[in-house]
Amino acid sequence: MAWTFLIIAGLLEVVWAYAMKQSQGFTRLGPTLIMLVTMAGSFGLLALAVRSLPLGTAYVVWTGIGAVGAFVVGIVWLGETASVTRLVAAGMILSGLVTMKLASG
Repeated sequence: MAWTFLIIAGLLEVVWAYAMKQSQGFTRLGPTLIMLVTMAGSFGLLALAVRSLPLGTAYVVWTGIGAVGAFVVGIVWLGETASVTRLVAAGMILSGLVTMKLASG
């Protein structure tokens, strides 16, 4: 169950990062509220995950999901550049996440 909490927490991190961008510096109420709610959910689920997962593993996976997810959202919905270098970097982060999961058993 801890891994499920952790994955959902990472996905919520992507949502709050996108909502933060959409809030335009907290000047738009709707996206700001979405950011706050999903941020609280993300931290709460991370806290549940670290009850049984090693802190380092959980934190690396959580931030990695958020980083790669925000990267994908930026390309798909915000028109950010998808250069080869950026794609390779995201792939390296993703491979690190998989390695961390495999290392934790």
